[in-house]
Amino acid sequence: MDELVQMVLTDAEEQMQKSIRHLEYELVKIRAGKANPTMLQGVKVEYYGTPTPLEQVANISTLDPYTLAVKPWEKNMIKPIEKAIMEANLGLNPDSDAEMVRIPIPRLTEERRKLLVKQANAEGENAKIAIRGIRRNSNSELKKLEKEEGISEDIIKQAEQKVQDLTKKYEGIINDMLQKKEQDIMTV
Repeated sequence: MDELVQMVLTDAEEQMQKSIRHLEYELVKIRAGKANPTMLQGVKVEYYGTPTPLEQVANISTLDPYTLAVKPWEKNMIKPIEKAIMEANLGLNPDSDAEMVRIPIPRLTEERRKLLVKQANAEGENAKIAIRGIRRNSNSELKKLEKEEGISEDIIKQAEQKVQDLTKKYEGIINDMLQKKEQDIMTV
């Protein structure tokens, strides 16, 4: 197969892998009712006047399935950590003592679980749209190669089929990820 065609296929697969990684990142943010340190990903704490990721000023762990523990490396950071968690709008109410911040994770109602499944499915649909956009761009890139580089129609048709196979493969991965996330959310 032509080198330029192979470059288009390789680029398409790399972009599709990025879409999967982005979906993984988004799904981690959707909590399933169990304490997970990644729930606090993206929380920024005011650290000597600079917004700093929480994980850079404290150790985040789970005490039990329904409680997160945030142990700052500096004791004077307890109040700013509490404030940052409240301002992050995660629906969490931190409680602190002199050593650490404890964050009880409320149990999810059936209604809330269904909303989280819808949210996960919406993220999955966004990922599928991105995958299909990559397919469209790759196919138009292949058509351009056919016209400008004089690559045979047969090679282009084979390449388009490979792009379609990649699309199906990555949509299948998305479906599997969503199914696992739904099970995780709906398990009481």
